[in-house]
Amino acid sequence: MLEQLLTEQSNPASASIDALPTEEVLRIINREDQKVACAVQAEISAIARAVDAVVAAFQQGGRLFYIGAGTSGRLGVLDASECPPTFSVPPDMVQGIIAGGESALSRAAETTEDDPAIGRHDLTARGFTGRDVLVGIAASGRTPYVLGAVAEARRLGAVTVGISCTPDSELSRAVEIAITPLVGPEVVAGSTRLKSGTAQKLVLNMLSTGAFIRMGYVYGNLMVNVQPKNTKLVDRARRIVALATGVPYPRAEELLASSGNSVRTAILMGKSGMSREEAERRLAETGGRISKALAE
Repeated sequence: MLEQLLTEQSNPASASIDALPTEEVLRIINREDQKVACAVQAEISAIARAVDAVVAAFQQGGRLFYIGAGTSGRLGVLDASECPPTFSVPPDMVQGIIAGGESALSRAAETTEDDPAIGRHDLTARGFTGRDVLVGIAASGRTPYVLGAVAEARRLGAVTVGISCTPDSELSRAVEIAITPLVGPEVVAGSTRLKSGTAQKLVLNMLSTGAFIRMGYVYGNLMVNVQPKNTKLVDRARRIVALATGVPYPRAEELLASSGNSVRTAILMGKSGMSREEAERRLAETGGRISKALAE
C-alpha cells in the first residue's frame, strides 16, 4: 500500500546522490525544490475556496483549526502560533493540533498517528464546533489520526479542508475542499519533510494570510493590525503609519500616540483628518477595514 504512494517513490534525479560532491547534492535538492511553487500554483483555485470558507467562518465567530502528525502537525502548529503576533488576533482564533501533543513538536511521537479515535478526541477536546473550519494536513493523505478528526468535523457539520501531496488520497476524498500540490518523489525517498513539507508550508501561508487580508487586517500590503508592545514593534508601527499616510516620521509618531497606539486608527486620522473618536467609530462600523472607512 505505502509503496504505491507518490510520496514514497524513489526519485530518479537523486538516485546516486550519496556519491556526489556537496555542491552537486545541494543543486539537486534546489532543483527539486523549484518544482514546489508550480505544484502549489496548480492548486490556487482550491486554496481560494478554502480561504473564502475560513473568512465566512471568522465572520460568524468560528475558528480555524489545523491538525496533523509529524512534520505536517508541526507546520500547522507553527502557522497557528504566528497568527497572533502577525495579525494581533486571539490565540484561539487559529489553532494547531499535533498528534502526540506539545511534546511532539520537538521529539517525534508518530505512534499516535495510527489511531483515528485519538484524532477525534484531540479535536473535540479543543471545543471544535460546526461553526469552525478544520484543515487536515497529511502528505500521504492517509494518516488515520487526521482522517478520524476530519470524520468528526464532518459529523458536526463543519467545513473540512485537506492538504495532501498524493493524487486521489483518502484525505482528499474525505474533505469538502481538497488541496493537492503534487510535488513528486522526494530527494530522499519518503522524507516528506522536504518538498511535501515545503508545499504544505506555502499553502498554510496562503490560507492564514489570505484570510486575514480578506478580513481587513492588511492595508495595501502593510501589517496594520500590529500591536506596538515592544521597541521593535513600536518602530514598525511608526513606519507603517508613515508609509500609509505619507507623513514624515515625527508626524507618524504623533498620530500613533494620539490614536492610543492603534495603527489603524492612526492611519485613518492621518489620511482623513478625523478625530480619534470619529476614526474609531468608522473602523467599528466597517469591521476595521481602513479602505472601506475612507471610502465612506
